[in-house]
Amino acid sequence: MSDIQRGSTNVYADLGMADAEEMLVKAQLASKIAGIIRQRKLTQTQAAELLGITQPKLSGLLRGQFRGISETKMLECLTRLGRDVQIVVKATPRSRAEGHVSVVFA
Repeated sequence: MSDIQRGSTNVYADLGMADAEEMLVKAQLASKIAGIIRQRKLTQTQAAELLGITQPKLSGLLRGQFRGISETKMLECLTRLGRDVQIVVKATPRSRAEGHVSVVFA
């Protein structure tokens, strides 16, 4: 039987990926985009047209294949879906040397 290890809050970091923080942010944004599309009962074709991307690119995004889509484009998708996006930059606590990026949905 193998040992069970508790992961962090970032599966991409747990897998040792160099761009783990960026991938987590994109995953969170993609999840929110998918939820709004479901809530509005849009087909992928309707949603892709509304978002200004191709249906195959949207399909990939909804399946977690978002490496070719920038965070900026994903934020634009959220605004096209009727969401306000607010970016807040604040000082890092003294307990950490570096800042980090997080996504908070209100």
